Amino acid sequence: MQGLKRKIVYVSLFELFAVGLTTTTLMLLAGSSSAHASVAAVASSTVAVVWNFIFNSMFEAWEARQTTKGRSVARRIAHAIGFEGGLVAFLVPLFAWWLEISLWEAFIVDLWIVVFFLVYTFLFSLAFDRIFGLPASAQGGQPQAA
Repeated sequence: MQGLKRKIVYVSLFELFAVGLTTTTLMLLAGSSSAHASVAAVASSTVAVVWNFIFNSMFEAWEARQTTKGRSVARRIAHAIGFEGGLVAFLVPLFAWWLEISLWEAFIVDLWIVVFFLVYTFLFSLAFDRIFGLPASAQGGQPQAA
């Protein structure tokens, strides 16, 4: 599976699990009700879906230009850090506003979520590639359009 179809399947599966995990985390760390936490989780998931598509498109374009093909542990770590790092800028203000907590408290909550999702992103991507195969960008071929 390659191109746009691969990205859609990846993001859909990733976010399906992420919404449940984020709702639970926000309930525990921010003391929010399940209804309030689930709205924040769905909103953060929407932000993450858009960022995921943008980031993975940029990452695969960069990856296709590399002389060394494949996805080493170092490359997977760089991918996870880049993706999660970008989310911090979007989600801290969102959490502070919706959960009615300070930016500092939202940052602390988001740090816990980032640490968890760094591991989750790494393991999910590894499992996804094992199940669906590597994208063309990591195989030495050119990425396909759709």
